[in-house]
Amino acid sequence: MLKEERQQTILSEVALHNRVLLTDIAEILEVSIDTVRRDVKELDAENKLRKVHGGAISLGFTNQSKRNTNTYALEQKIVIAEKASHLLRNGGVIFIDGGTTCLELARLIPDDLQLTCFTLSLPVAFELLNKPNVEVIFIGGKISKDAQISMGANAVHNLSEINVDYSFIGTGYVDVLHGLTEFDWDIVQVKKAVIKAAKKMVLLCISEKLNSQHRFKTCDINAINTMVTELAPENNLLNLFRNHDIRLL
Repeated sequence: MLKEERQQTILSEVALHNRVLLTDIAEILEVSIDTVRRDVKELDAENKLRKVHGGAISLGFTNQSKRNTNTYALEQKIVIAEKASHLLRNGGVIFIDGGTTCLELARLIPDDLQLTCFTLSLPVAFELLNKPNVEVIFIGGKISKDAQISMGANAVHNLSEINVDYSFIGTGYVDVLHGLTEFDWDIVQVKKAVIKAAKKMVLLCISEKLNSQHRFKTCDINAINTMVTELAPENNLLNLFRNHDIRLL
């Protein structure tokens, strides 16, 4: 495989999943980790992604303020956020996860809607501070510089003491048989705590992530009450999910 093809594959994986591991890319490309590391270093120098320890993250994943035009599939994510926003109710208590799609949801909360919103995402928290009628409660813990979320035992403990109406979460990978999965064990532990803290779970997920899986399991697919994609609910790509007790939006 030519270097240009390798690097395009790397950019595609980073764009879709926001964060990737060098080991995973090396396996996909069937090349050495050193080769992938060199490619990632070059792409970082060209300002096409950001190199981090053991992997890479997308440029759209690193923005904390204004909408970043580097965000992958931004139009689809805005569609998802618009659909999810219709679930919000005045006086509700919700949790909003980290990630670019959840950030779009935070941006779309109407200024006149009264909410109490928990989050462990710094970008989401900053966005919510612009909403005059949203009470923002940040779940503290050790801050991941890559994901820009709080993690660890303190975050898990704080989540164990709340009970929200809806948790709006993202995922790296989702599959009917394997449920929601991630490559990061620490993030999985936090997401498990988020699930326990919610009366209802709402998954925000672009369709490209459907039928994919990784090594660490967050939950079974049946733990999700509602799944929101950019697709119409009757789309054939959602047929396998339709067989489960999941509301499709």
